[in-house]
Amino acid sequence: MLPPLAGAELWQRLANLKTIPIFESSDDMMNSTQPLKRQSLADEVAGRMEQQITKGTYKPGDQLPTEPELMQHFGVGRSSIREAVKILVNRGMVKVQQGVGMFIIATAPVEPLSNKLMRAHYQDLNEVRLLLEVKIAEKAAIHRSAKDLTKMKAFLKDRARFAKENNKEETIQADINFHSTIAEASGNPILIDLYKTIATHMKQSFMDRYKDTNSFLDSQDLHEGLLDSISDKDPARALIMATKISTHSK
Repeated sequence: MLPPLAGAELWQRLANLKTIPIFESSDDMMNSTQPLKRQSLADEVAGRMEQQITKGTYKPGDQLPTEPELMQHFGVGRSSIREAVKILVNRGMVKVQQGVGMFIIATAPVEPLSNKLMRAHYQDLNEVRLLLEVKIAEKAAIHRSAKDLTKMKAFLKDRARFAKENNKEETIQADINFHSTIAEASGNPILIDLYKTIATHMKQSFMDRYKDTNSFLDSQDLHEGLLDSISDKDPARALIMATKISTHSK
């Protein structure tokens, strides 16, 4: 039964759009008229929409009602609806196509990457890190700037100094900074974000895994070679050097 709240004309338009009503029963309708008690109206609206999606009222590919229709249905303003939709987008359940509408892409929240990384095994996390380092090194050799090189040289110098002092934490941070700068030089914003996210989660793993800085000292020459290849704008050699580093103990 279509909810009387929307009106016959509104729901006729919804039918023409091949959308599905938010509430599927009289019980849902009763719940929808209860006052929104949470501090955030957007959270409340997102929660009720998510409940209907997970219950199967919506299926992947279904189109949501328009903003004005959702505003009327929930009795909230445009900003609350937009924020609620944004919440569902961040949960991986909804996508917005500008000028077309809002569509369901999943019937359950998608776990954020950061959560997966927090509970990932070291081997899996490190494998992804090393794969990224090889690719960003190749791209950095093509796109790097003089400013990028200055930062790389400074971090690599710090890496060597702290390693000689057996300052494990600072050595690890300098190593991360060095490779993060290479990622920045790659010019690919997705690679940059991925690498920095991975590196953040790797730091504690390195702290737990390495007792001293000997492994970092052993691989310093390889890192110097990587820097030289990026400085020379030699992507083929940069890829080789990054691969050697990835197959080294560190």
